[in-house]
Amino acid sequence: MRVLIIDDDRLVVLSLKTILEADEDIDVTDMGYSGEDALRLYREAKPDILLMDIRMNEMSGLDAAEAILAFDGNAKILFLTTFSDDEYIIKALNMGAKGYLLKQDFEGIVPALKAVFGGQSVFGGEIVHKIPVLLQSKEEFDYQRYHITQKEQTIIELVAEGLSNREIAEKLFLGEGTIRNYISAVLEKLGLRDRTQLAVFYYKNQLRP
Repeated sequence: MRVLIIDDDRLVVLSLKTILEADEDIDVTDMGYSGEDALRLYREAKPDILLMDIRMNEMSGLDAAEAILAFDGNAKILFLTTFSDDEYIIKALNMGAKGYLLKQDFEGIVPALKAVFGGQSVFGGEIVHKIPVLLQSKEEFDYQRYHITQKEQTIIELVAEGLSNREIAEKLFLGEGTIRNYISAVLEKLGLRDRTQLAVFYYKNQLRP
């Protein structure tokens, strides 16, 4: 797994490099210290995952991520920050970031990277508890408008809860491939790109029966 680290604190960058490369599955391809570095190095290194701070001088991590996702919609971006700022969390979720962790949770960084590399989205415990409150709307969503079936509603809810395709398959007594097909169909119906956007959509529209 090739990881690009971006943080405006050089000591943090070096510490992260040490932590990550202690795992034999992770290779830190490059390091940068600004949003501008993130854009340049992402194009050059084409990493599997971009691990990036949010608050940086001139171009923030959020702005850099937005620019990167504009030319590479499949970019896997994991934010690592000191701040659990509500506005940052909402923006990160809406743009399609694969995760949002607090630096204090340093023990969870390597597992989070591996989860993101495997196609999952990862949000620290403190962040997960905030998401429903931050994104909930007052109006109930109309499933029928998008031709969403009852089975698909259930799968949407389980995706939002953070379950993997395998876990959903086991819970619903279906094949993993079947779940994958259901999710692809739901994404197409709703005009969404990935599981992260689906989870955001769920909470934003209060998708609970």
